[in-house]
Amino acid sequence: MRRHQGFTLIEVMIVVAIVAILAAIAIPSYNDYITRSQVTEAFSRLSEVRVKMEQYFQDNRTYVGACASNLVAPSLLRTPHFNFTTTPCNGTPITFSVTATGDVGGPNGFVYTIDQADTRSSTFPAASAWVSNAACWVKKKDGSC
Repeated sequence: MRRHQGFTLIEVMIVVAIVAILAAIAIPSYNDYITRSQVTEAFSRLSEVRVKMEQYFQDNRTYVGACASNLVAPSLLRTPHFNFTTTPCNGTPITFSVTATGDVGGPNGFVYTIDQADTRSSTFPAASAWVSNAACWVKKKDGSC
């Protein structure tokens, strides 16, 4: 008598269910990991811009004109996941603010800012489930800095 080999339908369904459960856990964790890796480029670029702005202020005793000097021109600051805007060009001579806004290709709607007093803040869209913080740059979904 010949024996048939293979899997039963129940066995296949159990394997598919296990894979689906693992995917339901792994995919959101992976997406959070990717987002955390993308926000670090905003932190590094904002810190870099702050140093350049302070250097410009040391040389000129004003922040006005820093954008024209090509030190912090927004077109030079762009990263793959964030757009940057600066306000020393039209602002007061002794203050500045730099904002990084998440692009569609990255953390869409995430906003990080820094100013002349090294005040850092984070704002996120409600749909992201990230916790905003007006006192620091949030690095994780739970609002930790």
